[in-house]
Amino acid sequence: MSRISRRNIIKGLSATAVLPVVGCATGPGASDINGATFSHGVASGDPDQSSVVLWTRVSGASGPVTGRWQLASDPHFAQVVAEGDFSTDASRDWTVKVVPDGLSAGERFYYRFNVGDIYSLPGRTRTLPSGHVERLGLAVASCSNYPFGYFNAYEAIALDQQVDLVLHLGDYIYEYGPDGYGGESGAALNRNHQPPREILSLADYRQRHAQYKADAQSQAMHSNHPLIAIWDDHEITNDPWMDGAENHQPETEGDWTARKQIALQAYYEWMPIREPGAGGNRAEYWRHFGYGDLASLITLETRLTGRSEQLNYEDHLEQLQTADDVRRFYREDLWDPSRELLSDAGKAFTGEALAESVQAGRSWRILGNQILMARWLAPIITDQQLADMGVEPGTTLYEYAHRFRPLGEAGLPLNLDAWDGYPYARETLYGMASQAGANDLLVLTGDTHAFWQNQLFNAAGQAMGVEIGTSGITSPGPFSGLGPEQAAAFDRVLADASPDVLWTSGQTNGYVRLVLTHEAATVDYMGVSSVVSRDYRPASIRQVRIEKSGKSLSFA
Repeated sequence: MSRISRRNIIKGLSATAVLPVVGCATGPGASDINGATFSHGVASGDPDQSSVVLWTRVSGASGPVTGRWQLASDPHFAQVVAEGDFSTDASRDWTVKVVPDGLSAGERFYYRFNVGDIYSLPGRTRTLPSGHVERLGLAVASCSNYPFGYFNAYEAIALDQQVDLVLHLGDYIYEYGPDGYGGESGAALNRNHQPPREILSLADYRQRHAQYKADAQSQAMHSNHPLIAIWDDHEITNDPWMDGAENHQPETEGDWTARKQIALQAYYEWMPIREPGAGGNRAEYWRHFGYGDLASLITLETRLTGRSEQLNYEDHLEQLQTADDVRRFYREDLWDPSRELLSDAGKAFTGEALAESVQAGRSWRILGNQILMARWLAPIITDQQLADMGVEPGTTLYEYAHRFRPLGEAGLPLNLDAWDGYPYARETLYGMASQAGANDLLVLTGDTHAFWQNQLFNAAGQAMGVEIGTSGITSPGPFSGLGPEQAAAFDRVLADASPDVLWTSGQTNGYVRLVLTHEAATVDYMGVSSVVSRDYRPASIRQVRIEKSGKSLSFA
């Protein structure tokens, strides 16, 4: 395997196509001022047709800081179209956000910050277009766990010339300490989480965000493309719901509401996203981005504002002994209509956004969604299949297959943290889509550390659209530790168990590249050959085409 070379990748590209992929300016701003630098890079995000959020941090400052920002139509800043002052201090961890307005729609811009004669590296961004638009290129990312490896996929996104926007579907940071998930890998790669503990305080969350933003490959992605982001769970802690989380123990970790608010404060400080309006609730984080006449992108919030507590098979397996037990669990527990994922306000926003998109005549309705929406049923893996796949009795995989075989025999879903754990809520969403005339959903999903190609149906068997799931940037897939043939065999077993699942791969880290035109969408599942070495090769491991036919979508 040859080493990926930034020099080779950008050879032949225009001088303005790719910005620097490392984090501190040379020339003007090469030194610091009273210890202050822009060592966490720059970022942009939440664009609309006339404005975009610009972000940086003045690192190393010890008191209040004032500076300037500039937005230009050219990379040399000869044509400055907007500029102004900024100020920041410890109350917002010296982060900076400005929102230049009155910009032209569908234009590319370049931006930078300075304190005195100290300049940040420039960033490149764009506003959303209006009117007729021919194409949109999205990079879809999720699950970027720092200790598990290098952000090679971020670097590949930064250098991907087909990308206009990056959609990050959550788990942008992880909350664990070195003794938690990823700790062993972090020790081996010398990429341990900082601070060296599970994060709980505001200072902890800020330091963890700072560690991720200091990464040069992360800075490359942010400086090259505007970001649209939604959180999943690890930005706060694992598997939260409205009143708690799997990885929050009130008796030792304090009040859940306080921790949630602390995590959200740090998230808003460190991410290039718009602040809520006066009196707004930070947790109510949903968006509708109209991309000309081509597409609507609507992001969902499924963790903090409406979610009921997850069901757990550990609490029910011993009770599921007969067919009647299973039917009762399925009917009374799983399909309990009081079990929600979206808040009332979130549902209303989503329904109105879908209706507006249909009325506006846009070709695509995209849902930015954290958790798997398709039905993913537990597989029935026989002992003969396990033997054929080389899985020996007594191994973790063997015990896992045996433990969940009764779920497969009962036709129950595998993952109750996903939409499968809230089927009534899923039907409510599908009902809103149908009422809006939007049975052509293109759902983009993260969370599982695996690639997915799914078709979506409601409980009555009506087609609702398709789902594309992205793997983790670094977080390991469910079968990443297996050999290629054994992992592929498990992937096939999972896909075969679920009519909604056409293909899945839990072996490869990477991202999804989605290119839309009015007639079709091209999906490339972009894998990186390694996350434990900076020597890597990005490649499309699978390409599929989604075609539009009236009000329905299908895979070609």
